[in-house]
Amino acid sequence: MKVAGGRLVAIGEIGRPHGLAGEMRVTPLTDRPERFETLRECILWDVAHDRHEPCRITTARRQAAALIVGIAGYETPEAAAALTGRLLALPETEALPPPEGHFYPWQLEGCRVLTEDGRDVGQVLRVEPAPAQDLWVVGDGAREHLVPAVPEIVRDVDLKARRVVIRPPEGLLDL
Repeated sequence: MKVAGGRLVAIGEIGRPHGLAGEMRVTPLTDRPERFETLRECILWDVAHDRHEPCRITTARRQAAALIVGIAGYETPEAAAALTGRLLALPETEALPPPEGHFYPWQLEGCRVLTEDGRDVGQVLRVEPAPAQDLWVVGDGAREHLVPAVPEIVRDVDLKARRVVIRPPEGLLDL
């Protein structure tokens, strides 16, 4: 989603309420969930209605693979339940840098996709998670291709040049 000043990056998905103080379980959508321990401001994102509002994190602690988070203004179990399914997000400019040689899926959106011999395939429209590997949806306006994100196919990703080079197996681009 694009907002004034850039895109939002989801870092957590709100689940069910936890306890009687309005806290809620949050599934981290970041490789570094410890960032919630110091995070005080973020954006509450209602994807279904394409709405977002600033929010203040009042408490955050880990509980197994989930986080328990409190948000100012939502201090009852009923108020917390109303947030189920919403995302906690940050502006793209506040996203933690990925490890060297890695990238976020949203960074690929809009990149040109070329074959090793220079054939223009289109641009990355979105990344769809799949059980074995992500699938990159590449479109040229007329059609879309699903490109498995595996090293045998994806040969080079240059985010600065906004370019991806692939070596598609025979028939992949004919589907």
